[in-house]
Amino acid sequence: MLYWLLYPLKDVFGPFRLFGYITFRSAYAAVVAILIMLLFGRRFIDFLKTRSIGQRIRVEVPERHRIKEGTPAMGGLMILVAILVSSFLFCDLSNENILILFTATIYFGLFGAWDDYTKIFKHKPRGLSIKTKLIFQIMYGIALGLYLYFFGPQDYATKTNLIFMKNYIISFGIFYPLFVTLVIVGSSNGVNVTDGLDGLAIGLIAIAALAYGTLAYAGGHAGISSYLDIIFLKKGGEVTVYCAAILGASLGFLWFNTYPAQIFMGDTGALSLGAIIGTAAILIKQEILLILVGGVFVMEALSVLLQVVYFHRTGGKRFFRMAPLHHHFELKGVVEPKIVVRFWIVGIIFLLFALSTLKIR
Repeated sequence: MLYWLLYPLKDVFGPFRLFGYITFRSAYAAVVAILIMLLFGRRFIDFLKTRSIGQRIRVEVPERHRIKEGTPAMGGLMILVAILVSSFLFCDLSNENILILFTATIYFGLFGAWDDYTKIFKHKPRGLSIKTKLIFQIMYGIALGLYLYFFGPQDYATKTNLIFMKNYIISFGIFYPLFVTLVIVGSSNGVNVTDGLDGLAIGLIAIAALAYGTLAYAGGHAGISSYLDIIFLKKGGEVTVYCAAILGASLGFLWFNTYPAQIFMGDTGALSLGAIIGTAAILIKQEILLILVGGVFVMEALSVLLQVVYFHRTGGKRFFRMAPLHHHFELKGVVEPKIVVRFWIVGIIFLLFALSTLKIR
């Protein structure tokens, strides 16, 4: 909104020219998102406490998690509001990529809130069924895939960048909507599975947002994209501002979510933030790189899959002490804050490796 209101007045007041720079608006989008979280976070936590909107702990999680019963949940609402407000202020609202990200945020925010409502008020510890979650994720993925297939960027509607390959772009053709759906389902559930320790998932989301903010800026800059041999998307650079808002909101939420957590983001945050990052990856044609950027999310999801397969193949034996992977280390005696920080470090390593692939071609 400020881009619309102030940038046209640049000839009247010179400093308004700054709003024409994506880097300037990204920096302030992040700052405003952080400030929203810090200024209203405590009030929101108190509001949830007075309404008894607290976390329900499943019986199968490690015993030490019992003390977290009743901790205010649905903190994802606060995160999403901070992202939407900050983006509304600093993004170019005429950019179709921003409108798509707004849609993803609202859609998955409502979907995640429904899941949390089911857990908290319907007393169903697992919330919505896996089938229901997949249906709503697939619906969004197919809708986004079809929209991009018919109305996506000219010449690149069904194409994506490959990692480790120079001057080679893959096209999915009519299968592109299915590919988009796979990315959305995978990213959304990957974050949801990882959200089990204080500060773990939101810290990794901040890392992913930083990565895709950088990638969006590179893809939207003609000179940088040419130098790196990646697809140039004229409107893709604006995604940087939205990713900056995600980064700011994540850091602000971490202030309250770090161990011992005063609030949990719940599925309102986990399902939606994963889907938003996946959507950003799709919009800037860096979907495959998501495997590296979200490497820890991939590890966590694979640990669950491996545990299930191994359990059935061996007649009840377990490959890990508990899945997802972070619970395995908990049961081995590693304290929660140490697991979280180490997983963040691994996430940063994945981030650096992912960015390095832009030149390993």
